[in-house]
Amino acid sequence: MTKTGESAKGAAGAVLGAAAVATGLTAGVWFAYACSVMPALARSDDRSYVEVMRNVNDVIQNPVFFTAFFGALLLTAAAAWRLRAGGRARGWTVAALALYVAVFAVTSAANVPLNDALAAATDPVRARAAFEGPWVVWNDVRGVLTLAGFGCLLRALAVRGRVRPQGPADPALRPAP
Repeated sequence: MTKTGESAKGAAGAVLGAAAVATGLTAGVWFAYACSVMPALARSDDRSYVEVMRNVNDVIQNPVFFTAFFGALLLTAAAAWRLRAGGRARGWTVAALALYVAVFAVTSAANVPLNDALAAATDPVRARAAFEGPWVVWNDVRGVLTLAGFGCLLRALAVRGRVRPQGPADPALRPAP
């Protein structure tokens, strides 16, 4: 392989690795909500629940979270493009991209509108009743999708450098040159 080819392969691996890190971080956010934040809030009275969830929705909109959340999408797309020559790693990366596009769609179509409705609500009892169940379900959906995408990216990293053997593995069975 030429130095240019090695450099391109290394860059593709770096982008793929960064996509996996960003996706893993995002999966961790959804996991933290599922196993700690939402169960803790479930113990709260309606007014406290709504107030804390509004605060969480405000503070999560920050550069650190957005870097991972949007970075996972952009880096996975960039990795798929860099691996466009084909191979098993590309298939796993494209699968991860499709899963993360679904995460982005769920977040945009379900969780964010629920957050916006909670922010605008005036009655905490009705606001919580309309918010809590659906938001938890959609968070779980995006959590599973993100975790599956993370698994695909890990698999892409694992198969990226492997070369499939050509012909029989036993040299005695290979045709003479």
